[in-house]
Amino acid sequence: MKQKAKNVLRPICLAMIILLTVIFTLTYTLSNELPDKFKVIEGSLLQINRPLPVKATYTDAAKSQKLNVNSVVGTKYSVDLKMFGLIPIKSAEVEVVDEMYVVPLGQPFGIKIFTQGVLIVGMTDVDSANGLINPARNAGLREGDIILSVNNVKINSNEEIAQIIENSEGKTLTLEVQRGGNSVFNVSFTPVKSVREGKYKAGIWVRDSSAGIGTLTFYCPSTGIAAGLGHGICDVDTGKLLTLNSGELVGAEIINIIKGKNGAPGELRGRFTDNTIGKLLLNEETGVYGRVNKTIDSLNLIPIAMKQEVVEGAAKILTTIDNNQPTLYDCVIEKVHFNDNSKIQNMIIKITDRNLLEKTGGIVQGMSGSPIIQNNKLVGAVTHVFVNDSARGYGIFAENMYQSAKSVAGN
Repeated sequence: MKQKAKNVLRPICLAMIILLTVIFTLTYTLSNELPDKFKVIEGSLLQINRPLPVKATYTDAAKSQKLNVNSVVGTKYSVDLKMFGLIPIKSAEVEVVDEMYVVPLGQPFGIKIFTQGVLIVGMTDVDSANGLINPARNAGLREGDIILSVNNVKINSNEEIAQIIENSEGKTLTLEVQRGGNSVFNVSFTPVKSVREGKYKAGIWVRDSSAGIGTLTFYCPSTGIAAGLGHGICDVDTGKLLTLNSGELVGAEIINIIKGKNGAPGELRGRFTDNTIGKLLLNEETGVYGRVNKTIDSLNLIPIAMKQEVVEGAAKILTTIDNNQPTLYDCVIEKVHFNDNSKIQNMIIKITDRNLLEKTGGIVQGMSGSPIIQNNKLVGAVTHVFVNDSARGYGIFAENMYQSAKSVAGN
């Protein structure tokens, strides 16, 4: 009898262990995937679109109805996220915000950016009378460092620092240097004379500007700010984000398409026009932002989707590849990443439109910033193409770009 009971209990216990393991794994995974903060439009509920149902329940159940319906803009409160509405996952903060409306653009544009200071993009030894030497490297400088000043003189161009070094006559120079975005320190070195050129050198290559073509994502009529790219402008040699001193947003037109294929990303080739769009105010991880100095038609306003509103499934991208007219093309949002680990790799999209695939092969360079529209809302923008699959790439949440645009609205 006991043996029979054991035979009955054994599979039940095994099933329970498996079930608990699955539940633990799912809750752990969801806890890492779901962000700690959400925004909701005034008067709406927090609803999270996931393959597994996740329900938000309020910490103070007695106030849930009042908070759900009547919370005013600026209100913040806590919710418990539960799988199937039963199994606790984590707590999160909810902020009530106004609905945000923008004009989706999808137009090519040019970026001219001049850096704050000069960026070290390379280092090379100097052929001095005492052999090969690199004063800058020996002093601790490295690629990616930004030289802000030399002997208390602000540096804004390649020519300025080259002139100071050449005129140093071998005297020690003190540099103010920025590293890693925030850390600023002083370093000193003594330039040496190049035997071949007869000029004093420090052993560095620097860059003070950059230019390129991308796609404008949206225009916000209430602030006059336009946003584009969906990712920051980085130096091609170091991969470091360029610090902005000044810059312009200018018109651009597409003149040629290099079709992409797996292993070889394509490109929209264009040229700048004489049409100045506005002043560049911000270059950061989520894109570039500037104040527009021309009138943009605001008849096509659509709302910005909150990240939890983005769902896997059909969508469209708005981009310009020929005739210089923005056109909607079919795509699919294959995966949505809600967590806060990346501000720009928030979704994976796949181009499904036959016309776009035929002309470009999918996502190509220059298409970054193309708006992604789903359910008549701006949900994001194209940011990167997968090198080994030109039909697929990453997208950024429109919510993230809007927050960056909002941060410079008063400038």
